[in-house]
Amino acid sequence: MDTLSVMQSLLIALWVAAVMSRWLGGGATLTLRFSPLMTGLVVGIIMGDVAQAMIVTAALQMIYMGVFSPGGSMPAEPSIAAAIAVPVALLGNLKPEAAIAVAVPVGLLGSYLYQFRFFINTFLGKYTDKAVEDLNAKAMKRSIILYPTIASFVLFVLFVPLVFIALFLGAPIIADVINALEGTVVIHILEVVGGGLAAIGIATTVYVIGRKDYMVFFFLAYFMSVVLKSLEITMVTYAIFGILIALIFVQSQKGKGTAPAAESAGSSSGATFDDDDDYDDGF
Repeated sequence: MDTLSVMQSLLIALWVAAVMSRWLGGGATLTLRFSPLMTGLVVGIIMGDVAQAMIVTAALQMIYMGVFSPGGSMPAEPSIAAAIAVPVALLGNLKPEAAIAVAVPVGLLGSYLYQFRFFINTFLGKYTDKAVEDLNAKAMKRSIILYPTIASFVLFVLFVPLVFIALFLGAPIIADVINALEGTVVIHILEVVGGGLAAIGIATTVYVIGRKDYMVFFFLAYFMSVVLKSLEITMVTYAIFGILIALIFVQSQKGKGTAPAAESAGSSSGATFDDDDDYDDGF
């Protein structure tokens, strides 16, 4: 059966551990954690099939488009989901919709694993509070710089073996099971559920934006994709069209808010002068 080599599993595990522990640039790593795209690219490079890896990853991105993290907590971990689902899809030649159904439970499990970081941070927060109360500058430096670095290293060490075992032992088994179920109603259900999850991701994004006056652009893009489907236009071309339409819209809005503001300012200043003329100081 097709499987990942030890080196491939280790490299992917090291990447995921670095992202989840924030060892790649500290806070800048959050962008890598909140999106499966870079993890999918790394997996594709390691497995030697970047094109198919990015097709699967793009499908995963759809379900995580509307996911946001209040207080750093995520309902799922896109990076971990991509690290497992993309290899499974490449090993088993799965459709992107089936890969989505694999990614969702993995992402949920990853979110529980990441809670360990918040558990560690509770102790670091108490130490920082104590250092501030005592006005101890050295202790504050340790609590802000040294201890979070150690906590990140602990999380890094925790993630590497867990992701490695899941990839080296789990991914081939999942791929073989799904291959054995090919053509059955189970795979059909996975594909339908996967497609529905992508639709939910788009709907959540539209809801989070919350601007009803921008909905016209959403419907414009949708019906353009339906009408122009026979032309086989790529997503890159649609992205260029979107950028151009956005620039035209921004340019058309420039100066609209300035004139009313100037008029209101002029009227208010005029009112001030009138009040000054009418003012009687009694002398």
